[in-house]
Amino acid sequence: MTIHNLYMFDRQGVLMYYGEWNRKRQSGMTIEEEAKLMYGMLYSIKNFVSKMSPTDVREGFQCYRTSKYVLNYFETPSGVKFVMNTDLNSQGVRELLQTINSQIYIEYCVKNPAYKSGETIQCELFKTKLDELVKQSPIFKS
Repeated sequence: MTIHNLYMFDRQGVLMYYGEWNRKRQSGMTIEEEAKLMYGMLYSIKNFVSKMSPTDVREGFQCYRTSKYVLNYFETPSGVKFVMNTDLNSQGVRELLQTINSQIYIEYCVKNPAYKSGETIQCELFKTKLDELVKQSPIFKS
């Protein structure tokens, strides 16, 4: 099991944080360009799922699977969006994203008076704690 990378977007689609662990292939774009492309794709997929679903979709879009990776998606009630790309065998990613939100993002950003919502996350403690949590996860493989 492998975690490749993590994107965090605010309510307006601004990239707040990007982390990378086991990503072997690069896109050839800057992180900013890649993030805009990722957010645009998420916006389109969410709209597609909500309009085309034959039943009421409570949870909405959660992931999509390709032959090479799985894009996992979690959105908080406040509109913060977490996107984690993993390999095909990873399980429990949604729970990991919820833990990142509750134990890392809220604790080290939201409760931090120096952090302003919607800004790029610069807090070293956030980055350290996130890295520790991801590397301790059973999903992570170096």
